[in-house]
Amino acid sequence: MRIYVGNMPFSADEAQLTNMFRTYGTVDSVNIVTDRDTGRAKGFGFVEMNNQGEANAAIEALNGSDCDGRKIVVNEARPREERPARSGGSSGGGNRRFNGGGGGGNRW
Repeated sequence: MRIYVGNMPFSADEAQLTNMFRTYGTVDSVNIVTDRDTGRAKGFGFVEMNNQGEANAAIEALNGSDCDGRKIVVNEARPREERPARSGGSSGGGNRRFNGGGGGGNRW
């Protein structure tokens, strides 16, 4: 079962999360989501536990518990929603130097 863990302190790491869940059973994997540009934790992550009973026990016990002064949210992860791909382009305007459109000739 894939478990969502939210409202985590930004200082939390995968070892800390593993230790929290290990109390309730076997932890298959832990993934803390980080910002693509800065590498900083975003405050949420996912834990995989193979045994349904152990996963449910962990969710029940850890949801609303304290983690470094923050009440964490723990529940069964929902399937990821498909989102449109991010494009690197601009939707309008632009710089005339690069033939990017935007208004007529000279301003004066």
